[in-house]
Amino acid sequence: MQSFAYQVKSELCRVPVQRICCARAEAYGVLLYCNTFNAREIRIITENPEFAKRLPKLFHRAFSLRFDRLPREQEGREKLIFQITDPEKLERIISQFGYEAKQTLALHINFGVLEEDCCRTSFLRGAFLSGGSVTDPEKRYHLELSGNHRQASRELCALLTEMGFLPRMVTRGAATVIYFKQSEHIEDLLTKLGAPVAAMDIMTTKVDKAIRNGANRAMNCDIANVNKILEAATEQQSAIEALAKSGQLDRLPEKLRQTAQLRLEHPELSLSQLAELCDPPVSKSCMNHRMRKLNEEAKKLL
Repeated sequence: MQSFAYQVKSELCRVPVQRICCARAEAYGVLLYCNTFNAREIRIITENPEFAKRLPKLFHRAFSLRFDRLPREQEGREKLIFQITDPEKLERIISQFGYEAKQTLALHINFGVLEEDCCRTSFLRGAFLSGGSVTDPEKRYHLELSGNHRQASRELCALLTEMGFLPRMVTRGAATVIYFKQSEHIEDLLTKLGAPVAAMDIMTTKVDKAIRNGANRAMNCDIANVNKILEAATEQQSAIEALAKSGQLDRLPEKLRQTAQLRLEHPELSLSQLAELCDPPVSKSCMNHRMRKLNEEAKKLL
């Protein structure tokens, strides 16, 4: 069975890339959150075949180049590797984002590439496809972006905040993780990136959980009420049996004797139900008063 994260990424991969600026922005997000991006090598590893199909088209559209290495058949679906090591290709890509290929790359986000809202959205989509994950909403609400470039992650966190989201950030080993735990934020972000079906799945799951939790609370309340009724009935029966054994029950007023008889015959009923069986019927408060009198008479025997 496909994971929820797999389904989300597959849905995102169906978003068409039409404008070159958006293709470059998405590829930029992929590169900043992929396995390796430096002046010597680009290495992207994925387990999602839909993302693997998208990458060659995306990089050809963005940079008019092809990968030096594509996934091999013997690697299977668990490890799909894309690689670029050609110096000219690397320089073309690196210079496209304002970096110096001959220097050690200190990766940060060049916001000049992300001036348009559509480009920012494409950039976030690429970052999520490359370094993102989202938990099945049936288990919990959690979406994260994990990258190895601290400064780029800080700037991405600021970008998300500027776009109206409320991310959190934490260091996990060598990785810097941006994450969301509130379902509403995850829904909004997935919708923004181009996965409205996945966002709707989260909303539906949340509603189902609320219904189930409400039903469970109602059932627990009902069980508690039943237990309370049974405990009270048991106490009342013990009092009535003690009165009967002592002969005191026959000396009580007729209404109390009638109440005692009804309780002995119907130990499972609530006071409201017993009240309806009286002849003539009485109120619950009246029945409760009679039961208290029976208990008081029984306590006098102690």
